[in-house]
Amino acid sequence: MRIEQLYTGCLAEAAYYIESNGEAAIIDPLRESEPYINLAKESGAKIKYIFETHFHADFVSGHLELAKKTGATIVFGPSAETGYKIHVAKDYESFKLGDITIQVLHTPGHTLESTTYLLIDEAGNNQAIFSGDTLFIGDVGRPDLAVNCDLNEEDLAGILYESLRSKIMPLQDHLTVYPGHGAGSSCGKHLSKETTDTLGNQKKTNYALREDMTKEEFIKEVTKGILPPPQYFFKNAAMNKQGYEDFDKVLEGGMTALSAEEFDKKKKEGVFVLDTRHQNDFAKGFIPGSINIALDGMFAIWVGTLIKELKQPLLIIAPLGREEETVMRLARVGYDHVVGFLEGGFETWKKGGYTTDSITSISANQLEEIMAKEQVNLVDVRKPDEHLSEHVIGAISYPLDYINENLEELDKEKTYYMHCAGGYRSMVAVSMLRKEGYRNIIDVEGGFGNISQTSIPTSEYVCPSTL
Repeated sequence: MRIEQLYTGCLAEAAYYIESNGEAAIIDPLRESEPYINLAKESGAKIKYIFETHFHADFVSGHLELAKKTGATIVFGPSAETGYKIHVAKDYESFKLGDITIQVLHTPGHTLESTTYLLIDEAGNNQAIFSGDTLFIGDVGRPDLAVNCDLNEEDLAGILYESLRSKIMPLQDHLTVYPGHGAGSSCGKHLSKETTDTLGNQKKTNYALREDMTKEEFIKEVTKGILPPPQYFFKNAAMNKQGYEDFDKVLEGGMTALSAEEFDKKKKEGVFVLDTRHQNDFAKGFIPGSINIALDGMFAIWVGTLIKELKQPLLIIAPLGREEETVMRLARVGYDHVVGFLEGGFETWKKGGYTTDSITSISANQLEEIMAKEQVNLVDVRKPDEHLSEHVIGAISYPLDYINENLEELDKEKTYYMHCAGGYRSMVAVSMLRKEGYRNIIDVEGGFGNISQTSIPTSEYVCPSTL
């Protein structure tokens, strides 16, 4: 028996490859199918099943194309309804995979069709659970993401409480928990950076699995402090439920190399320009009107949060050699309409003599010197709980998550110094504000991490989980 976790950091998502005696199953695959097909080819196995734990909201699953290429059966849990052919499993239904068994445990609450898959080994012993968004390491799934559901989040939280106590907690402590996400995902509140654990340890350390917790206490705790989901979540869930374009076609369309002249023409036609280079490279020079969301970060999540329309045509400036990666990672969250990329990257634009712009960046030490002489407008674009946990005294909380709704809140005549935790998000924010006509925005390199090493006054640290 072989179990392999395929963890994708920019989505904080875990897919799984399970193999036994020449047969394989994939759990919660990403959009691109080749990695899973290649794993099976390497060991001469046939992909027999694709198990989906639920209708994912934070990414477009690859089950349709993977099934088309391999002939595998797509399995969803009870109550799932789709616009394509699937096997709707019954609660406790078992699926034979080589010498092992995968058993369905219907665990609604995160969504109504949410399902945990129990792995039973060759000797008939329970070995692991693949819990999707029902149970994370240190947390559980948020109860407000169900598609076409008449129940509110308190109702779903109550259902999740019963699922955990009737289906998960009675299982043996030695079982390995393989969750659908880790830290950084918006599908829960305070997920651990660890991506596996034993169920016994989770019973001891996960607040949601406390034996003495009443349903009322659970509902209050799970629903406390839930921020609105990123705007793309329900759109991705609908795609996963109804179907979507083949990934290969999306990739082919996006991999159109454009000259600077062709790129400029499409830009003037109003096509959205997305620059995926590192934030420091972007600051030194960029195409006016473009926004920066760097590949080397939580790229897909921020694209989905900030670019409102999935069908928005996109022009790409990518780090050289990473154009295909950019198109692929956009497709993972449903942005299928890349019309092309600038061949040769930003240098092609510069060599063509086209207009460029740049961002002023200063170090935390420079900020310290400026603040010693004058009062400044310091803007913190981190999440609200990050700001509340510790911040520069007097800093304005202006979360990047909600910048589209708050673009007019700042004064275009004032100068603002902008920071996040480490420099990634602040450059995204600066680029978006520049696109809207804000000229007096200065980025603080290294963000709060560097600021906290200076003598700039900050509030006392408060653990976010207690807020």
